[in-house]
Amino acid sequence: MIKAVFFDIDGTLLSHKTKRVPDSTKQALKLLNKKGIYTFIATGRHISEMKDLPIHDLKFDGFITLNGQYCYNDKGVIYDSPIHKSDIENIIHEINQNPFPCIFVEEKNMYINYCNEAVQTVQDAISTPLPDIGDLNRGLTHPIYQVIPYGITEEKEDEIIKLMPHCKRTRWHSLAIDIISKDGGKQNGIQHILDDYHINQDEIMAFGDGMNDIDMFEFCQIGVAMGNASQEVKNKANYVTYDIDDDGIYHALKHFQVI
Repeated sequence: MIKAVFFDIDGTLLSHKTKRVPDSTKQALKLLNKKGIYTFIATGRHISEMKDLPIHDLKFDGFITLNGQYCYNDKGVIYDSPIHKSDIENIIHEINQNPFPCIFVEEKNMYINYCNEAVQTVQDAISTPLPDIGDLNRGLTHPIYQVIPYGITEEKEDEIIKLMPHCKRTRWHSLAIDIISKDGGKQNGIQHILDDYHINQDEIMAFGDGMNDIDMFEFCQIGVAMGNASQEVKNKANYVTYDIDDDGIYHALKHFQVI
């Protein structure tokens, strides 16, 4: 029996075609809540970004943010895992020597050293304003949970990750990657949620559409890929539902008789 469902945001809960959450998804969430099934967000986004998205009126029992690096509910922080300080020192040195736009993500703040066309293209694609300009040297004295380089080649990506041996990366856009702690990932955040709520791994399902959802699919009893996901993501799911704009979440929950 499914006791908890985890949802990615972009392309899963939130359509970037309509800039809204489908009505069928809202209805599905209400039915889950009525049945006493826990619902959780599992996203790469930061808490400050979510406040600007049309999901703030939806009820969730907890939040896995920054790809599992920072997890919380209305009672407080359940788990967090900042990037190793030496890795932050190394990437700051590299950016100072060979500049490229890069976001640093703290607990309550996120900022970028500068913006260019690549940053604008990516932010437009996820319906998010340009980040605030800030001093990346803050990372030397403040915990950093995620680093997001923009507009770098795959060769440069490999160079950066060699400078950050305690980290791993996921490319979620042709012009952007997420870098987090090596032991991070949505599946790690989910495990801490399960421990806190006393839920078993075989009692959960997850919905997603991106590369950073694959580890979540592999961890959960049922992993559902949205119809708008890439074929690589679909191949890792237990089930492929309809497109987000064709009532995909509602359809899959009905298919598995969860609602």
